[in-house]
Amino acid sequence: MSAGSARPDRLIRCPSGDLLLDVRDDGPVDGEPVLLLHGFPQDGTSWSRVASVLHAAGLRTLVPDQRGYAPGARPAGRRAYRLELLVRDAVALLDAAGLERAHVVGHDWGGIVAWALAAQHPERTASLTVASVPHPRALARSLTRSPQALRSAYVAAFQLPRLPESLLGPRLEDLLRRSGLPAAEAARCAARMREPGALTGALNWYRALPLSGLRTGPVDVPTTYVWGSRDAALGRRAAELTAEHVRGPYRFVELDAGHWLPETRAGELAGLVLERAGRVVA
Repeated sequence: MSAGSARPDRLIRCPSGDLLLDVRDDGPVDGEPVLLLHGFPQDGTSWSRVASVLHAAGLRTLVPDQRGYAPGARPAGRRAYRLELLVRDAVALLDAAGLERAHVVGHDWGGIVAWALAAQHPERTASLTVASVPHPRALARSLTRSPQALRSAYVAAFQLPRLPESLLGPRLEDLLRRSGLPAAEAARCAARMREPGALTGALNWYRALPLSGLRTGPVDVPTTYVWGSRDAALGRRAAELTAEHVRGPYRFVELDAGHWLPETRAGELAGLVLERAGRVVA
């Protein structure tokens, strides 16, 4: 098989501390690498439509099931899900793949990791594309300057032990469908969250927030932020404030869409990633 051939069965077993992350390594092996970071309560398959467009354009994708989602990476306790450790996982992934840097793309919680990775490790970040979630400091500021605190009330509820799992688990598929996630993806996510420890691991990202804060610094790398104007969880004020926290070349793209951009607006999102990678978009 030639060096440029697509090999969809590649898998990297990425050690990060005492955890083992599963990372799908797809597309042309000699293509520019793109790291795709998923959100809650998804896994790496949420990027399937985006990744297929990137592969067709000659890019390589690295797609992990992140800490709490991968069966070999579900540590107990919220301290194990601090943002600094989530960023460490991403750096360990690049190291395991033998990559100096990659174009970094994140959605939802994966977007928060992407913002922090770009701010803390610009030398590892060729470009940044974030979908839905604004820069963490913009989000924090919007809590007192807009209705964002009401939109984010569920985050406080998730801090409780055990009760969110018992209430959310049986209703998750229906809640995801009602929020605009396509039915097939909602069913798949709900099934994955029924695996032992999976929902607790995913919720621990929220429970670690008081230990992590939203202290991510400014971003100097070329950045595109994509926001859906019908996103029920994330409002306009934080989206607009994000520009103040990017010092590199910046583009803000507003879509007439909801929260689940990788699944519902894959073509447009992939096109924006390709623009940041310097590829001509047809």
